[in-house]
Amino acid sequence: MMPQAVSRAAVAAFLGVAVAGVLLRPTLPVDETRYLSVAWEMWLSGDYLVPTKNFALYTDKPPLLFWLINLVWSFTGVSEIAARLVGPVAAALAVWLTGRLAGRLWPADPRIGMRATLALAGLLLFAVSGGLTMFDALLALTVVAVMVALVAAVRTGRLLWWIAVGAAIGTGVLAKGPVVLIHTLPAMLAVPLWAGPSARVAPLALAGRIAIALGAAILLVAIWLVPAIVTGGPEYRDAILWTQSAGRMTQSFAHARPWWFFPALLPLLLFPWIFVPAIWRAGLRASWSEPGLRLSAIWGLSALVIFSLISGKQLHYLIPEMPAVAIVVARLTRDVTFRPFLPALPLVLAAVAAVAASAGLIPMGDVARLLDPVTALLAWGFLLLAIVWIALQTGGLGGTAILTLGTVLSLNLLVGLTDTSKSYDTQRIADLLAPYQADGIATYGQTYHAEFNFAGRFTAPVATPATPKELGQWVAANPNGVIVSRPDRTAPPWQPRETVLFRNAPYAVWHVQDAPTPLPEPTS
Repeated sequence: MMPQAVSRAAVAAFLGVAVAGVLLRPTLPVDETRYLSVAWEMWLSGDYLVPTKNFALYTDKPPLLFWLINLVWSFTGVSEIAARLVGPVAAALAVWLTGRLAGRLWPADPRIGMRATLALAGLLLFAVSGGLTMFDALLALTVVAVMVALVAAVRTGRLLWWIAVGAAIGTGVLAKGPVVLIHTLPAMLAVPLWAGPSARVAPLALAGRIAIALGAAILLVAIWLVPAIVTGGPEYRDAILWTQSAGRMTQSFAHARPWWFFPALLPLLLFPWIFVPAIWRAGLRASWSEPGLRLSAIWGLSALVIFSLISGKQLHYLIPEMPAVAIVVARLTRDVTFRPFLPALPLVLAAVAAVAASAGLIPMGDVARLLDPVTALLAWGFLLLAIVWIALQTGGLGGTAILTLGTVLSLNLLVGLTDTSKSYDTQRIADLLAPYQADGIATYGQTYHAEFNFAGRFTAPVATPATPKELGQWVAANPNGVIVSRPDRTAPPWQPRETVLFRNAPYAVWHVQDAPTPLPEPTS
């Protein structure tokens, strides 16, 4: 098969698996549900400058993802599935563009783009992330776009390409904020280290070109940011310009982790390619003086080091470095043949464990209620074995990509065909709450992340009383309202009407009409 046809098939397979995940599993709390709620409130208010969450200022993220969802809704109407396709499309475009970038780095190798496409589609973390309604795949797409424009700018010297670099950076800022500079600026500053004799920009002129690119990025972002901070007021301005950018770098608000967090997780970040000995051997033989390898190494390693030094860390923060990994793998496997025996081993063990658990040989505890019917777990085990067999028969990059995409598809099937899907579906609770919007809805005793706002199409905020006194005041002001909370934690001091399993934990709905008078102290 021609390389272009294989690349197209890889992108289509990647997109197909991601879309299957959208169709098979519910919108996952708390991140996906939160972002759909922000997009819904933007649609409801018509305010495309200042996002809100639970109808209060939302400063955690810039608006590009929400804009794209609203753009899709302008054609389809408000639809959960349509909104959730934005992430997979962005991820698939990143896979395609990574192949194009590899082709530009090694124009004499007609198959390098195909290999890079397969390598990125075969990275487990990227394949999982590609099916989610989050910001990382969209950010990865903008980072790859920066690298494509940067390579062209360095090799041609044309000012227009440097402006394109800035436009891609600005789009990345709109996608996830100034963090895009961590993923891109080191490669820009290190042009003399990786470009070599092919560079058409003198080292002394490089600073000016970078300044032009950053100026273009600032101008693009300012089109949104200036009116947004004027409209959003001082609170929004301070949060956007400091708290959610530099503030996160110096002190994490929710994800503080030690410096060794990312190095310790490299086996997962680089799975399955890190477990292919042939790639390691090829890496030892490779000439790392090649511009493409040096660019990829600077791109990936600089982000690893910088994020290790920053307080806040999450596994998905390094998703934009996955294309760099794929490009290195593509170059190192040019003359390599292999079968993915080591990457297949965890899947074989998982399959054996699934079959044993379905037969009652391994106790599952509370997980058992998520995996009902147990026959689905048994089928999943045999499906994993079939995927492993096909991958080993195919071999090479294609076989390993089959291993990864087959695993992700099988997990989505397991979620969709068992009670896991029901347990993580916000729609069931949202349906219980939605009829009482005019009467008042509240959560109590827990942080509310707007999990139910989109599913219930809420048009008013959910109240969040945090103390018994606040609960009593809210109950007095909303005699026909409802409260959602976890009965095994802090809960209203009377019996709920409905109890459901959500996120594998009990959630309940209390009606204020059932509350005793006077209201006793809540249970804890």
